[in-house]
Parts: sequence; C-alpha cells; structure tokens
Amino acid sequence: MALFRLFLATCLVAIVAYTSVTITNHGWNLLPVFFGDMAEMGWPGQFNLDFMCFLALSALWVAWRHQFSAGGLALGLIAFFGGMLFLSIYLLVHTGGARGDMKVLLLGEGRAA
Repeated sequence: MALFRLFLATCLVAIVAYTSVTITNHGWNLLPVFFGDMAEMGWPGQFNLDFMCFLALSALWVAWRHQFSAGGLALGLIAFFGGMLFLSIYLLVHTGGARGDMKVLLLGEGRAA
C-alpha cells in the first residue's frame, strides 16, 4: 500500500505542476481545445475521447462506492471534471481509512463488511 500511496502522491505533484505551467502559458481555455480536437477526428481527439471515458468510469465508480447518495453523486461529478487531481487525493484519503484493506478501498466500508 505504501508504494501505491507514493504513486498517488507523485501523480498529484506532477499534475499540479504541469497544470500550473499549462494554465500560465495557455490560460483556462481547456474545453474548446479538448472538444475541438475530438471534432477534428484525429489522434489527439481519439486520445481525448478515450480519456473522457476513463473520467466517466472513475466518476461512476466513486458515485457507486458511495451508493449513489447525494454526496456520492457530487463526488462523482468532481471526479469527472477533476480527473487524476481529484482521484489521487480521494484515494490517498481512502487508502488511509482502509488501513491496507483493498476490499474496503475498492468497495467502500458498507459493501466490504
């Protein structure tokens, strides 16, 4: 679990650093670029579509883990738009709470019991 937590922390630091530089150089203009690449039907758009499907899967898992409660749906929405920035923090928090039990981490405490 320690290596997994180190991986998550490394991802978090890398995403924050890279995103900071990108925003500084290009501003907050993500969505037109993201969907514009998809509309062109090229490899950058294919990658964006693939990535968006991973975001949707992440959002569904987070909402499901919280049994589609209001809080779970809100977290799912944040997972979709927050990507790895959100998921790394979410998993760092919940790996601590799971105390090394992957069943609890993946299913949530209610389903793992």
